[in-house]
Amino acid sequence: MTVKAVFFGTIGTLAETSEIQRRAFNIAFAEHDLEWIWDRESYLRMLRHPGKEARVRRYAEAAGEDVDARAVDASQERAFDAIVTREGVEARPGVRELMDEARARDVAVVFVTGTGQRQIDTILQGLDLRVEDFDWVGSPEEDAPAKPSPDLHLAALRDLGLDASEVVAIEDTPDSAAAALAAGLPTVGFPGAAARDRSFPKGVPLVERLEPRTLLEGGVASQAAE
Repeated sequence: MTVKAVFFGTIGTLAETSEIQRRAFNIAFAEHDLEWIWDRESYLRMLRHPGKEARVRRYAEAAGEDVDARAVDASQERAFDAIVTREGVEARPGVRELMDEARARDVAVVFVTGTGQRQIDTILQGLDLRVEDFDWVGSPEEDAPAKPSPDLHLAALRDLGLDASEVVAIEDTPDSAAAALAAGLPTVGFPGAAARDRSFPKGVPLVERLEPRTLLEGGVASQAAE
């Protein structure tokens, strides 16, 4: 298989952000006078269901509280921005090397994320990357279905004129991997802290580090053998 594009499916495939997200939520709760504190173990369980605003809404409903989930989510994003700006983030193992090798081989680098534009910008800035470092960057419209819907992956394929077989998708959660598979993409699971104990879809190999040359030359099967 000739790989013509690498799809990074979430900000979590680029950098480990779950702990920063959790801290930002707790800051947001305090700003809204909510007596909520999400510990690490509880938060990782919550991440089994995607959607930050929806997560706040579900928690409020379970607690029997009337909460403006959208306002809390906006505060969380501001807190997240502040933490990343102050502390920075590190690229996950093999990410920079894969991006560099892809550019050297004229392989498209694509960012297909369900995250809002604000956090995309924050993460890229924290990693010293630019939108221009990617051949395609997509985030969902407000009313678009969340992953595991394959809408974003299909949009990227359409816009870039690619066949699914020419792509390798890198995904860090089972839902994201399911979205890539639904779009017909060969997929590698690259689980972060939030998904290391979760089951990925059948046939998705899991790796702890991205091996650029192996992945670009042999695709998913070769990366799985590493």
